[in-house]
Amino acid sequence: MKNETPYIGIGWSFPPAFNKFTSQVEMTTEDDDIEGSLEIILTTKLGERLLRPLFGCDLSTKVFETMNATQVNLIKNMIEECILLYEPRIDTEDIKINTNNAFEGIFYIHIDYTVRTTNSRRNIVFPFYLNEGTDL
Repeated sequence: MKNETPYIGIGWSFPPAFNKFTSQVEMTTEDDDIEGSLEIILTTKLGERLLRPLFGCDLSTKVFETMNATQVNLIKNMIEECILLYEPRIDTEDIKINTNNAFEGIFYIHIDYTVRTTNSRRNIVFPFYLNEGTDL
């Protein structure tokens, strides 16, 4: 797997998986790495990571809320803020929340984003953060 934009980095697959033939961790790059990162951000509760207690998008606080326009906008804002803080490799274009199945306790989140064509100063991908990471 060739990495076309090296500043995006290479990361562990999510959820972590191991190749049974090579005994190596499965790795992801490019869009797969970003999608895995977004899944981690959206499913992590605040305080869940001991060394980074503010990391995550605490969507679990919305589990028992009524899905009205106010809650949908609050969720969109939560997601947008978390992506802005924790995923510097992309620009969010639009966030859509489908509440058609709200009575079954399900809502779907669709995030349209663009992968940045240049590196971000907040990116902590090694070794790029050594020379370019000035906001660390």
